Amino acid sequence: MMLELRRILLVEDSPYDAELTLEALGEVNLANGVDHVRDGEEALEYLLRQGRYADRPGGNPVLVLLDLKLPKVDGHEVLRVIRTNESLKTIPVVMLTSSREECDLVQGYANGVNAYVVKPVEFKEFFSAVKAMGIFWAVINEPPLCKQGSNL
Repeated sequence: MMLELRRILLVEDSPYDAELTLEALGEVNLANGVDHVRDGEEALEYLLRQGRYADRPGGNPVLVLLDLKLPKVDGHEVLRVIRTNESLKTIPVVMLTSSREECDLVQGYANGVNAYVVKPVEFKEFFSAVKAMGIFWAVINEPPLCKQGSNL
């Protein structure tokens, strides 16, 4: 029996940052597919299988790469929903943001983020950071395999 690989959810409103992130993840040849949504509202619809994502195949992403400053619903609120929802709360969430504000960092960890990564300005550094995150969270990290809620 072959284990089906779970997808990575990228929540990023910047087309440039999304393209770089997708390219970096593609370069490390992860077998996990990546789904990209552009705002917090769309991320919640995806995760909760509502609205345009009501027919999305079941199962949670193996990882959520979450921008902080998002249109409609910000990253902190998306994280709060993930951590308070019984079927979502064990998903690893990496906040990938340009914010170096101490209050954003503290709030992210208080809300249960697994890692807070400030987007490097330099292209090469950004690319390297995303590749390392992808390898760690999608390949090296051991997620819980027990079913929790009905969406796993």
